[in-house]
Amino acid sequence: MKILIIRFSSIGDIVLTTPVVRCLKLQTSATIHYLTKRNFKGILTQNPYIDKTYSIDKEVVELKNELKAEQYDLIIDLHNNLRSRRLSRILGVKAIRFEKLNIQKWLLVNLGINRLPNVHIVDRYMATVASLNVVNDQAGLDYFMPESDRVDVKNILGISAPYIAFVIGAAHATKRLTDAKIIEICKQIQQPIVLIGGKEERDIGEHIAQDSGVHVINTCGQLSLNQSGSVVQQSAHVIAHDTGLMHIAAAFRKPITLVWGNTIPAFGMYPYLPNNSPLHHNVEVKNLSCRPCSKIGFQQCPKGHFRCMQDIVVAEVVRTVVN
Repeated sequence: MKILIIRFSSIGDIVLTTPVVRCLKLQTSATIHYLTKRNFKGILTQNPYIDKTYSIDKEVVELKNELKAEQYDLIIDLHNNLRSRRLSRILGVKAIRFEKLNIQKWLLVNLGINRLPNVHIVDRYMATVASLNVVNDQAGLDYFMPESDRVDVKNILGISAPYIAFVIGAAHATKRLTDAKIIEICKQIQQPIVLIGGKEERDIGEHIAQDSGVHVINTCGQLSLNQSGSVVQQSAHVIAHDTGLMHIAAAFRKPITLVWGNTIPAFGMYPYLPNNSPLHHNVEVKNLSCRPCSKIGFQQCPKGHFRCMQDIVVAEVVRTVVN
């Protein structure tokens, strides 16, 4: 059997599909191909459970001929949007689709009515392949990267002591702590701290590092995704927002302090850790009537007060790290 798995984006969502990939490969005799967007192909190319990775820039028709030639027996659609549905029609292949629960999410965001199941999204992804007699091996997430991307933190970053990896970025501003809160957290932690983020956080990271103390090192915008993952992998503890690198930290079985803003754990996107892994800690402002205001996020608080992050208790974050 030849199977095409589809998940176009984004970093965290793709990492969260890795148990499906692994369990399919190990529990069936299938050849596994994976289709994603070109920006995210690097997340998958080192995965030993994937036989071939395809990527598109925008539209599935870019690969219409190549994918038709593969003659797939089945599509496992873990994205389930118009683009992925169009592809299954083009290929004329049976598809099993992930149930996105958009109505339930809309009810929670807009009316405060929670009809979401108390199930992690990984387990919901796994339910998609249950009809193939594939079961969750409970081994957690996978993240593979080449040895060439490993960062020598001692020689390159000058760190020899156990350090905290602080992932300060997020795709949406309402998922991210304010600079002032991050600085306050950094000042209260005595261990070395490495700030991790993309190019868009380069200047913010420099500002935070300068105001926090000499124990804080800024790597924002200086490392690739895999290199940032390497820094996370070698850390003693990870502080992060609801973002992709948090899920990479979970794949490396790191203890995680997860600071929630406009999104909530009930969406099922908290760290997915197998049994006997380090605990993760959720830090959030509970019982805030406007939260969640979105299943994804905004560039600014729609209410203007940003209490979901402004009211985060710094001492609670620090306590989870130092204990």
